[in-house]
Amino acid sequence: MSSHNQSSPDLAPILVIEGIDGSGKGTQAKHVQQALTNEGHNCTLLSFPQYEQTFFGKRIGDFLNGSFGSLNELNPFLVSLLYSGDRFESREKILDARKSSQLLILDRYVPSNIAHQSAKYSGEQRSELREWIEHIEYEIFSVPRPSEIILLDTPVQVSQDLIAKKEMRTYTDQAADLQEADVPYLDKVREVYLELARENPMWNIIPVSIGSEIRSIEEIGQDILKIARNLLTESTAAK
Repeated sequence: MSSHNQSSPDLAPILVIEGIDGSGKGTQAKHVQQALTNEGHNCTLLSFPQYEQTFFGKRIGDFLNGSFGSLNELNPFLVSLLYSGDRFESREKILDARKSSQLLILDRYVPSNIAHQSAKYSGEQRSELREWIEHIEYEIFSVPRPSEIILLDTPVQVSQDLIAKKEMRTYTDQAADLQEADVPYLDKVREVYLELARENPMWNIIPVSIGSEIRSIEEIGQDILKIARNLLTESTAAK
């Protein structure tokens, strides 16, 4: 395994924020980074895909815009390579951020690829695709493994309301991209996320809503900040 994958007291821990489309990942990532910066911590935030900054990121934008066909027309094993390639191109950026920061916050990462692509399968095929993605990303492309993962768990109906309020994105002129517009698909993505979170202690499930009430940005942010501060404390103690 590459040295990039090894944990080291000299490298910043990685906090990944995951969730289905419309769960508020980007908003929370910025909120947490700003709060920690105000406390005097040096935190870097990166978002994936890197739509306008990598070759693969631009192709992902094309895919989500429908340029390559519908979700059901494309083999998920091959689609996953677009997302893996985007992180491979960004690997040095990730490593540099870990060297220069106290904490690296990632708005989507490898688990997003697993959830979105394996949601198109069930049973053994789902497990096979998950192992394929993890092997390519962590072993072949040697991107580092996360330290902690946050799942912003969001019922699909709630996420649809939040998607409708999103600002326009650079990669599409539609209100919702190919994945965001497919409600049954998002339901399966949420199912995979919950499977991942329930079987791995590295994951932390944070609800975005209580019943039909969406929790405030600040309230959700406080839950994430507790985990982020613990990571910073553990990292400092290890040095």
